[in-house]
Amino acid sequence: MSRELKGTIALVAGGTRGAGRGIAAELGAAGATVYVTGRTTRAHRSEMGRPETIEETAELVTAAGGEGIAVRVDHLDPGQVTGLVRRIDEEHGRLDVLVNDVWGADHLFQFGRPLWEQSLEDGLRMLRLAIDTHAITSHCALPLLIRQPGGLVVEMTDGTAEYNARYREDVGFFYDLAKSAVIRMALAQSAEIAPHGATAVALTPGWLRSEAMLEHFGVTEENWRDGTAKDPHFGISESPAFVGRAVAALAADPDRARWNGASLSSGGLAQVYRFTDSDGSRPDCWRHIADGRPADLTGYR
Repeated sequence: MSRELKGTIALVAGGTRGAGRGIAAELGAAGATVYVTGRTTRAHRSEMGRPETIEETAELVTAAGGEGIAVRVDHLDPGQVTGLVRRIDEEHGRLDVLVNDVWGADHLFQFGRPLWEQSLEDGLRMLRLAIDTHAITSHCALPLLIRQPGGLVVEMTDGTAEYNARYREDVGFFYDLAKSAVIRMALAQSAEIAPHGATAVALTPGWLRSEAMLEHFGVTEENWRDGTAKDPHFGISESPAFVGRAVAALAADPDRARWNGASLSSGGLAQVYRFTDSDGSRPDCWRHIADGRPADLTGYR
Protein backbone atom coordinates (compact mmCIF):
# COMPACT_ATOMS: atom_id res chain seq x y z
CA MET A 1 0.00 0.00 0.00
CA SER A 2 1.09 3.55 -0.64
CA ARG A 3 0.51 4.54 3.01
CA GLU A 4 -0.53 3.02 6.28
CA LEU A 5 -4.01 3.65 7.67
CA LYS A 6 -2.98 4.41 11.23
CA GLY A 7 -5.10 7.37 12.34
CA THR A 8 -7.83 6.53 9.83
CA ILE A 9 -11.33 6.31 11.30
CA ALA A 10 -13.61 3.86 9.53
CA LEU A 11 -17.18 2.70 9.93
CA VAL A 12 -18.08 -0.72 8.56
CA ALA A 13 -21.86 -0.78 8.68
CA GLY A 14 -22.86 -4.42 8.58
CA GLY A 15 -19.56 -5.85 9.75
CA THR A 16 -20.88 -8.89 11.58
CA ARG A 17 -19.84 -11.54 9.06
CA GLY A 18 -18.87 -12.21 5.46
CA ALA A 19 -17.46 -9.36 3.42
CA GLY A 20 -18.05 -6.83 6.21
CA ARG A 21 -15.97 -8.86 8.63
CA GLY A 22 -13.19 -9.28 6.07
CA ILE A 23 -13.17 -5.56 5.30
CA ALA A 24 -13.08 -4.56 8.96
CA ALA A 25 -10.22 -6.97 9.70
CA GLU A 26 -8.12 -5.80 6.76
CA LEU A 27 -8.65 -2.14 7.61
CA GLY A 28 -7.47 -3.08 11.09
CA ALA A 29 -4.43 -4.84 9.64
CA ALA A 30 -3.53 -1.53 7.99
CA GLY A 31 -3.79 0.22 11.37
CA ALA A 32 -7.23 1.82 11.16
CA THR A 33 -9.70 2.39 13.97
CA VAL A 34 -12.85 0.59 12.86
CA TYR A 35 -16.37 0.93 14.23
CA VAL A 36 -18.11 -2.36 13.51
CA THR A 37 -21.89 -2.29 13.54
CA GLY A 38 -24.66 -4.82 13.14
CA ARG A 39 -27.56 -6.36 15.00
CA THR A 40 -26.02 -9.60 16.25
CA THR A 41 -24.11 -9.46 19.51
CA ARG A 42 -23.15 -12.10 22.03
CA ALA A 43 -26.33 -11.21 23.89
CA HIS A 44 -28.72 -10.85 20.96
CA ARG A 45 -29.12 -12.40 17.51
CA SER A 46 -30.75 -10.78 14.51
CA GLU A 47 -33.57 -12.34 12.50
CA MET A 48 -30.95 -14.21 10.44
CA GLY A 49 -30.14 -16.40 13.43
CA ARG A 50 -26.44 -16.62 12.57
CA PRO A 51 -23.87 -17.05 15.40
CA GLU A 52 -21.28 -14.51 14.23
CA THR A 53 -21.17 -11.31 16.31
CA ILE A 54 -19.93 -7.76 15.98
CA GLU A 55 -17.79 -8.27 19.09
CA GLU A 56 -15.91 -11.08 17.33
CA THR A 57 -15.28 -8.87 14.33
CA ALA A 58 -14.04 -6.00 16.51
CA GLU A 59 -11.67 -8.39 18.25
CA LEU A 60 -10.31 -9.49 14.86
CA VAL A 61 -9.68 -5.83 13.98
CA THR A 62 -7.73 -5.28 17.18
CA ALA A 63 -5.80 -8.53 16.84
CA ALA A 64 -4.82 -7.52 13.30
CA GLY A 65 -3.23 -4.31 14.59
CA GLY A 66 -6.00 -1.74 14.52
CA GLU A 67 -8.65 -0.79 17.05
CA GLY A 68 -12.01 -2.49 16.76
CA ILE A 69 -15.08 -0.94 18.35
CA ALA A 70 -18.33 -2.93 18.31
CA VAL A 71 -21.59 -0.97 18.41
CA ARG A 72 -24.97 -2.65 18.09
CA VAL A 73 -26.98 -0.63 15.57
CA ASP A 74 -30.12 -1.34 13.59
CA HIS A 75 -29.44 0.68 10.44
CA LEU A 76 -33.16 0.89 9.68
CA ASP A 77 -33.49 3.16 12.73
CA PRO A 78 -32.31 6.70 11.91
CA GLY A 79 -32.13 7.52 15.59
CA GLN A 80 -29.67 4.72 16.28
CA VAL A 81 -27.54 5.65 13.27
CA THR A 82 -27.56 9.31 14.27
CA GLY A 83 -26.39 8.31 17.75
CA LEU A 84 -23.59 6.22 16.25
CA VAL A 85 -22.34 9.09 14.11
CA ARG A 86 -22.54 11.46 17.06
CA ARG A 87 -20.41 9.04 19.08
CA ILE A 88 -17.78 8.82 16.32
CA ASP A 89 -17.70 12.61 16.13
CA GLU A 90 -17.35 12.98 19.90
CA GLU A 91 -14.60 10.36 20.12
CA HIS A 92 -12.59 11.24 17.01
CA GLY A 93 -14.05 14.33 15.34
CA ARG A 94 -13.80 12.75 11.90
CA LEU A 95 -14.86 9.87 9.68
CA ASP A 96 -12.52 8.89 6.85
CA VAL A 97 -14.05 5.69 5.48
CA LEU A 98 -17.69 4.60 5.34
CA VAL A 99 -18.40 1.07 4.17
CA ASN A 100 -22.10 0.39 3.59
CA ASP A 101 -22.27 -3.39 3.76
CA VAL A 102 -25.60 -3.87 5.54
CA TRP A 103 -27.56 -6.79 4.06
CA GLY A 104 -28.92 -9.45 6.43
CA ALA A 105 -31.41 -10.84 3.89
CA ASP A 106 -30.02 -14.23 2.94
CA HIS A 107 -33.00 -15.95 4.52
CA LEU A 108 -35.40 -14.04 2.25
CA PHE A 109 -34.14 -15.46 -1.08
CA GLN A 110 -36.63 -17.10 -3.44
CA PHE A 111 -34.66 -18.22 -6.46
CA GLY A 112 -36.09 -19.06 -9.85
CA ARG A 113 -39.57 -17.69 -9.20
CA PRO A 114 -41.31 -14.77 -10.97
CA LEU A 115 -42.33 -11.71 -8.99
CA TRP A 116 -45.97 -12.72 -8.57
CA GLU A 117 -45.00 -16.08 -7.07
CA GLN A 118 -42.61 -14.59 -4.52
CA SER A 119 -43.55 -13.49 -1.03
CA LEU A 120 -44.32 -9.79 -1.20
CA GLU A 121 -43.64 -9.42 2.51
CA ASP A 122 -40.21 -11.03 2.22
CA GLY A 123 -39.35 -9.11 -0.93
CA LEU A 124 -40.19 -5.74 0.56
CA ARG A 125 -38.26 -6.64 3.70
CA MET A 126 -35.26 -7.46 1.52
CA LEU A 127 -35.44 -4.03 -0.09
CA ARG A 128 -35.68 -2.37 3.30
CA LEU A 129 -32.62 -4.25 4.57
CA ALA A 130 -30.58 -3.78 1.41
CA ILE A 131 -31.47 -0.26 0.28
CA ASP A 132 -33.07 1.74 3.09
CA THR A 133 -30.24 0.88 5.49
CA HIS A 134 -27.62 2.23 3.08
CA ALA A 135 -29.58 5.42 2.43
CA ILE A 136 -30.16 6.05 6.14
CA THR A 137 -26.52 5.43 7.01
CA SER A 138 -25.15 7.70 4.31
CA HIS A 139 -27.67 10.42 5.13
CA CYS A 140 -26.51 10.44 8.74
CA ALA A 141 -22.77 9.86 8.20
CA LEU A 142 -21.89 11.93 5.14
CA PRO A 143 -21.89 15.31 6.92
CA LEU A 144 -19.10 14.01 9.17
CA LEU A 145 -17.25 12.29 6.33
CA ILE A 146 -17.16 15.41 4.13
CA ARG A 147 -16.10 17.69 6.98
CA GLN A 148 -12.58 17.41 5.63
CA PRO A 149 -11.41 16.30 2.17
CA GLY A 150 -10.27 12.77 1.40
CA GLY A 151 -13.24 10.73 2.60
CA LEU A 152 -14.15 7.40 1.00
CA VAL A 153 -17.58 5.75 0.70
CA VAL A 154 -17.74 2.11 -0.38
CA GLU A 155 -21.15 0.74 -1.32
CA MET A 156 -20.98 -3.05 -1.17
CA THR A 157 -23.06 -4.99 -3.67
CA ASP A 158 -23.15 -8.23 -5.66
CA GLY A 159 -22.07 -7.94 -9.29
CA THR A 160 -20.50 -5.20 -11.34
CA ALA A 161 -22.54 -2.60 -13.19
CA GLU A 162 -21.69 -4.38 -16.42
CA TYR A 163 -22.88 -7.75 -15.13
CA ASN A 164 -25.99 -6.31 -13.50
CA ALA A 165 -26.99 -4.40 -16.63
CA ARG A 166 -29.01 -7.44 -17.67
CA TYR A 167 -31.87 -8.72 -15.55
CA ARG A 168 -30.62 -11.49 -13.26
CA GLU A 169 -33.64 -13.75 -13.54
CA ASP A 170 -31.90 -16.53 -11.62
CA VAL A 171 -32.04 -14.46 -8.42
CA GLY A 172 -35.34 -12.76 -9.15
CA PHE A 173 -36.96 -9.34 -8.98
CA PHE A 174 -36.22 -8.21 -5.44
CA TYR A 175 -32.58 -9.35 -5.24
CA ASP A 176 -31.82 -7.97 -8.69
CA LEU A 177 -33.37 -4.63 -7.77
CA ALA A 178 -31.53 -4.43 -4.45
CA LYS A 179 -28.08 -5.08 -5.85
CA SER A 180 -28.53 -2.83 -8.88
CA ALA A 181 -29.88 -0.01 -6.72
CA VAL A 182 -26.76 0.00 -4.54
CA ILE A 183 -24.58 0.62 -7.61
CA ARG A 184 -26.77 3.59 -8.49
CA MET A 185 -26.52 4.85 -4.91
CA ALA A 186 -22.73 4.88 -5.19
CA LEU A 187 -22.96 6.84 -8.43
CA ALA A 188 -25.32 9.39 -6.87
CA GLN A 189 -23.11 9.87 -3.83
CA SER A 190 -20.03 10.23 -6.01
CA ALA A 191 -21.58 13.25 -7.72
CA GLU A 192 -22.69 14.85 -4.47
CA ILE A 193 -19.54 14.40 -2.38
CA ALA A 194 -16.92 15.03 -5.07
CA PRO A 195 -17.06 18.83 -4.56
CA HIS A 196 -16.03 18.15 -0.95
CA GLY A 197 -12.97 16.16 -2.00
CA ALA A 198 -14.53 12.79 -1.22
CA THR A 199 -14.91 9.62 -3.29
CA ALA A 200 -17.70 7.05 -3.58
CA VAL A 201 -17.54 3.69 -5.32
CA ALA A 202 -19.54 0.49 -5.65
CA LEU A 203 -17.57 -2.66 -4.89
CA THR A 204 -18.39 -6.32 -5.33
CA PRO A 205 -16.52 -9.40 -4.17
CA GLY A 206 -16.53 -12.46 -6.39
CA TRP A 207 -17.82 -15.81 -5.19
CA LEU A 208 -17.39 -15.11 -1.50
CA ARG A 209 -16.48 -17.85 0.94
CA SER A 210 -18.63 -16.42 3.69
CA GLU A 211 -19.35 -18.40 6.83
CA ALA A 212 -22.69 -19.50 5.38
CA MET A 213 -21.15 -20.46 2.04
CA LEU A 214 -18.51 -22.60 3.73
CA GLU A 215 -21.26 -24.34 5.69
CA HIS A 216 -23.23 -24.92 2.50
CA PHE A 217 -20.27 -26.71 0.94
CA GLY A 218 -19.42 -28.56 4.15
CA VAL A 219 -15.88 -27.17 4.25
CA THR A 220 -13.77 -24.73 6.24
CA GLU A 221 -11.49 -21.95 5.07
CA GLU A 222 -8.57 -24.33 5.57
CA ASN A 223 -9.91 -27.07 3.26
CA TRP A 224 -12.24 -25.02 1.05
CA ARG A 225 -10.86 -26.56 -2.15
CA ASP A 226 -12.64 -29.78 -1.20
CA GLY A 227 -15.82 -27.93 -2.16
CA THR A 228 -14.88 -28.17 -5.84
CA ALA A 229 -16.02 -31.80 -5.71
CA LYS A 230 -19.55 -30.45 -5.27
CA ASP A 231 -19.15 -27.63 -7.79
CA PRO A 232 -15.94 -27.26 -9.84
CA HIS A 233 -16.63 -23.56 -10.27
CA PHE A 234 -16.07 -23.12 -6.52
CA GLY A 235 -12.40 -23.04 -7.46
CA ILE A 236 -12.76 -19.37 -8.42
CA SER A 237 -14.10 -18.42 -4.96
CA GLU A 238 -12.35 -15.98 -2.66
CA SER A 239 -12.03 -15.38 1.06
CA PRO A 240 -13.51 -12.28 2.73
CA ALA A 241 -9.94 -11.04 3.21
CA PHE A 242 -9.63 -10.46 -0.53
CA VAL A 243 -12.37 -7.83 -0.76
CA GLY A 244 -11.13 -6.48 2.57
CA ARG A 245 -7.73 -5.86 1.03
CA ALA A 246 -9.46 -4.13 -1.89
CA VAL A 247 -11.07 -1.63 0.49
CA ALA A 248 -7.82 -1.13 2.41
CA ALA A 249 -5.99 -0.47 -0.86
CA LEU A 250 -8.58 2.11 -1.91
CA ALA A 251 -8.41 3.81 1.48
CA ALA A 252 -4.61 3.97 1.30
CA ASP A 253 -4.51 5.35 -2.26
CA PRO A 254 -4.01 9.13 -2.26
CA ASP A 255 -5.26 9.10 -5.86
CA ARG A 256 -8.48 7.21 -5.01
CA ALA A 257 -10.59 9.96 -6.61
CA ARG A 258 -9.76 8.44 -10.00
CA TRP A 259 -12.29 5.74 -9.11
CA ASN A 260 -15.09 8.16 -8.15
CA GLY A 261 -18.46 6.79 -9.26
CA ALA A 262 -16.98 3.55 -10.57
CA SER A 263 -18.31 0.02 -10.18
CA LEU A 264 -15.35 -2.06 -9.02
CA SER A 265 -14.57 -5.67 -8.14
CA SER A 266 -12.08 -7.22 -5.77
CA GLY A 267 -10.51 -9.19 -8.61
CA GLY A 268 -10.18 -6.13 -10.80
CA LEU A 269 -8.60 -4.02 -8.07
CA ALA A 270 -6.15 -6.80 -7.24
CA GLN A 271 -4.71 -6.42 -10.72
CA VAL A 272 -4.17 -2.69 -10.09
CA TYR A 273 -2.98 -2.69 -6.48
CA ARG A 274 -1.26 -6.12 -6.63
CA PHE A 275 -2.69 -7.45 -3.38
CA THR A 276 -3.53 -11.14 -3.09
CA ASP A 277 -6.01 -13.37 -1.35
CA SER A 278 -4.95 -15.19 1.79
CA ASP A 279 -3.58 -18.07 -0.32
CA GLY A 280 -1.39 -15.76 -2.41
CA SER A 281 -3.62 -15.92 -5.52
CA ARG A 282 -5.66 -13.24 -7.30
CA PRO A 283 -9.06 -14.77 -8.15
CA ASP A 284 -10.91 -12.77 -10.80
CA CYS A 285 -14.42 -14.19 -10.57
CA TRP A 286 -16.28 -11.67 -12.71
CA ARG A 287 -13.83 -11.94 -15.61
CA HIS A 288 -14.11 -15.72 -15.28
CA ILE A 289 -17.90 -15.45 -15.58
CA ALA A 290 -17.68 -13.01 -18.50
CA ASP A 291 -15.41 -15.43 -20.34
CA GLY A 292 -17.92 -18.26 -20.04
CA ARG A 293 -16.60 -19.92 -16.86
CA PRO A 294 -13.74 -21.95 -18.34
CA ALA A 295 -12.96 -25.15 -16.44
CA ASP A 296 -9.30 -24.26 -16.48
CA LEU A 297 -8.66 -21.49 -13.94
CA THR A 298 -5.21 -20.69 -15.30
CA GLY A 299 -5.02 -16.92 -15.57
CA TYR A 300 -8.11 -16.40 -13.42
CA ARG A 301 -6.54 -16.81 -9.96
